[in-house]
Amino acid sequence: MRNFLQKNSPFAHALVACAILLIGTALVATAALAAPKIDPKAHPAEFVQEVGSNALEIVKKEQGTIRSGDLAAINAMVDKHVLPYVNLEKTTRLAAGRFWRQATPEQKKELVQAFTGTLVRTYSGAFTQVDNKSELTILPFRGDPTADDVVVRSTLSQSNAPSVAIDYRLEKTPDGWKIYDINVEGIWLIQNYRNQFAQQISQNGIDGLINALNQRNQ
Repeated sequence: MRNFLQKNSPFAHALVACAILLIGTALVATAALAAPKIDPKAHPAEFVQEVGSNALEIVKKEQGTIRSGDLAAINAMVDKHVLPYVNLEKTTRLAAGRFWRQATPEQKKELVQAFTGTLVRTYSGAFTQVDNKSELTILPFRGDPTADDVVVRSTLSQSNAPSVAIDYRLEKTPDGWKIYDINVEGIWLIQNYRNQFAQQISQNGIDGLINALNQRNQ
C-alpha cells in the first residue's frame, strides 16, 4: 500500500495539486486581490480550471501566510469557503467502506471532522512547495459533461519536481459540481485511505480510527 503522507515519495509533490483544489479556494476567497467568481455549474473541466488556476496564483502570492503554519486560520477559511466545492462527507464515507454502515450518527460526524482535519493539515504543508513556475494544466475532457459523475484530468508542473498526473472526480449536485476524490499517478485517494481505515478499524474499532486521526492532527 502506498501512503500519500510518506515523505520523499512522488506523492509529496503531487499533494500540491490536491491542496489547490481542496483548500486553495479559501485563499482565493479571502485574498486581498479580487479573483474571478467560480461557477460550480460550469463545464466540469472549466470549473476545475477556474478553482485550480485562481487558487494557484493566490498561493504564490501568499507564501508568507502559508509558511507561518497557522492551522487555526486555515481551518477557519476551509469551513467558510471550501466546503461549497467539495463533499468531504462522501469522501469519508467511501474511504470507510462497509464500516460506515456500522458507525453511529455521532461516530460518522466525528470521523468526517477528524478526516477533514487530516486532509487540511497534510495539504496545507504541501502549499510550501509551490513556486512561481508551478502550473496546473487541464487535459482534454473525455467524458460526458452532462453526466452526474465525471473525471477531470490534469497535470501539475513544478520547477522542483517532475510533472505529475492528477485526476479529479466530481459529482453533480443541485448546487453544482463538487470534488470528492483525487487520483495521483494512478492511486485514488479514497482507495488509499480505505486500506488504511480498514486496518485501523479492524484492530481498534471506529473510535480507534477517530482517535488515531485526531492524534495525527494535533
